[in-house]
Amino acid sequence: MPEILQVNNLETQFFTEGGLVKAVDGVSYHIDEQEIVGLVGESGCGKSVSQLSVMQLVSTPGKIVGGEIIFDGQNLLELEANGPEMRSIRGAKIAMIFQEPMTSLNPVLTIGRQLTETLELHMGLNKSASREKAIEALRDVGIPSAESRIDDYPHHFSGGMRQRVMIAMGLSCNPKILIADEPTTALDVTTQAQLLELMKDMVEQYHASLVIVTHNLGVVARYAQRIYIMYAGRIVEAGTTKDIFADPRHPYTIGLLKCIPRLDEERGRKLVPIVGLPPNLINMQPTCAFSPRCSYKSEKCLKEPWPPLTHLGNEHYVGCFNE
Repeated sequence: MPEILQVNNLETQFFTEGGLVKAVDGVSYHIDEQEIVGLVGESGCGKSVSQLSVMQLVSTPGKIVGGEIIFDGQNLLELEANGPEMRSIRGAKIAMIFQEPMTSLNPVLTIGRQLTETLELHMGLNKSASREKAIEALRDVGIPSAESRIDDYPHHFSGGMRQRVMIAMGLSCNPKILIADEPTTALDVTTQAQLLELMKDMVEQYHASLVIVTHNLGVVARYAQRIYIMYAGRIVEAGTTKDIFADPRHPYTIGLLKCIPRLDEERGRKLVPIVGLPPNLINMQPTCAFSPRCSYKSEKCLKEPWPPLTHLGNEHYVGCFNE
């Protein structure tokens, strides 16, 4: 499949009183048409900010200071963030499901109004046509009695149902890319599985690409064709799902996999946590940010600048001196 999104050397920084935070530090990746991609890393690694940068939704004191975001042959960073061209792309061609639907949905507007507003703005539908389309979207994501529930408010829905509404809202305008930012946070395991299956089926139905942003490699194991591992604002390993799970090469990826229970290993195996804490991103040193937590580190890791991604073959890349 051809590429639909190409991100080149993206840099997003936050200028705080405490110092400079390089939240996204030279990140490059691509997404193909009708592909599911996983973006994985601990909280604070920059994965959500990287996707907000694609949407040009980074708020003050943050700023995109470099790089390219090529979508359909156009560099989105050349467009004014709040200009008409970017607004015509945001929500219509690239849509995002934000974290925690209870705070993402407007509590004083009905579900119907929040859905129809998008349809009226991007698809030019009138009031009655947008309502019919919204009801159809709610039916598609499994909301029962959609004709009556459309007039309910967000607090009338459970967490799983609110997330279904967010999926319906994201897909309502048939976008080419859907970004799901921690789509299963605070949901029970059964609901998580239902929603992930739903998103997979919906993007196939709409012929869209899906980016799943998560801290859990297990979430993307079943659904993603390719995975990018992020740490401290950088991509440290990238490859197909098979490459990442069968032959992980970065110590951070290896550590994440050791934290996941596996059915193919003997009973009684203890999960091995990654020691230490993620780094403070304010005024970071240029050396490898994972070295304080790494059991494979060498003198080179402690003295030389963080290595760029090295091509290992096929689509597998790793940024480590000890690959």
